[in-house]
Parts: sequence; C-alpha cells; structure tokens
Amino acid sequence: MLAGASPVISPDSLEILLDPALEVLAVFQEDVGEFAEAWDHGDIGPSALFPERGRIGSIEVQERSQLSQNALAFLAVVALRPVLAAYFAECREHVADSAWDLGICPCCGAPPGFADLLEDGRRQLACHLCGTSWTFARLACPFCGTRTAAELVRLMAEDAEEGYAVGACRSCRGYVKELDRRVRWNAGSALVEDWGSPHLDLIAHRQEFWRPIPTLIQLASQ
Repeated sequence: MLAGASPVISPDSLEILLDPALEVLAVFQEDVGEFAEAWDHGDIGPSALFPERGRIGSIEVQERSQLSQNALAFLAVVALRPVLAAYFAECREHVADSAWDLGICPCCGAPPGFADLLEDGRRQLACHLCGTSWTFARLACPFCGTRTAAELVRLMAEDAEEGYAVGACRSCRGYVKELDRRVRWNAGSALVEDWGSPHLDLIAHRQEFWRPIPTLIQLASQ
C-alpha cells in the first residue's frame, strides 16, 4: 500500500525523533555526519527511509549517507513509526485476519519485527514500522518462505522463560522472536516485548542468526 499511496511527510515532523536516534548511532561509532548534512539540505527525505524489497531504506541513501543497513533501518523504525501508524490506522483492522501469506507487512512492506502466538494458535507477525499485524503460517520462515521442518528451529533462554522463544531458519539464517500470549496473556505490545527482551537477540546473534529490524546488540557489534 505504501508504494502505491505514500503519505506526504514533512522532514521537520520527524526531527524530534530522528535527532536522538542519530545520537544513539553516534554512540555506536556510526558516522552520522553525512546523513545529517544530506537531510538538512533536502538530499535525503522521509520517503528514502521507506521499505524496499528485502530491506528498509534505499540502497542509494545508504551509499549517500555512508550508514550501515542496520543503522538506516534503525532510523526508519524510530522516526517513521508514529507517522505511519497514524496513516494506516484505519487499514490495520482490515488486514489483521486477511489471507496475506507474504512475510512482509501488507500495509508498508516492511519485514516483521516480532511474532505473537494467539489464543487460537495462529501466529501473527507484527510490523514495527507502522504497527500492522497479520496472520502468517507457523511452520514457515517469513524471510525466505521455507517450510522444511528440519530448517526451522526454536531457540530458548537458559532459564526457559515460559512463553518466550526465538523462531529461526537455518536456510536463510533469519530469526524472529515469538511470544505465546496463551501463556503471557498480560504481556505488553509487540514493540515493547521486542525491545524488552535483548537477551533473546543475544542468543540468536551468538548462533549467527540475523534479523532485518536491528536491535541495539546488532548496532553495537558492527
């Protein structure tokens, strides 16, 4: 939807979130000077942070800004979330239970950032870029689409926190954290639970799995 009907976003409206996000990246030794200068001159705008096939943010902007792919995706999620969540507010209720079988958000096209197992056993993927959720097969990788059971693994923390796990794919090495809401019925939103469980990302990272929506662990280890 985003590709066909993009909102008009003022660069100034994003700067209240973009500026502190750039400061965070600078802490992780990302050189944010090129991006900041291009943004100020209008050479890079909000639409340059939109998802493209298989990634968030355009290759051209990455090359122009000299930022890593993880850094660009981090900026997009932090800065665009409020605007895109409001823009797609009326669409979300119509896609939550729709027959959408792709591993990208049906509204904005971003890859999933988290997964919930609902009371009826369905898996629902969550988009951190616009707040949309959609139903997706439990025995399939949202990143490469493989349905080979031997390629799909579940990783757990050492203390085996009930309800929390990492769903990973040996084929593409992608992973997404999962929360079983049949067990953790009072848990927070997908975004809150994702950012509140960095130890699960560390488990996946140590086994050389990756995720397209970066965590602070990924940014720190670049």
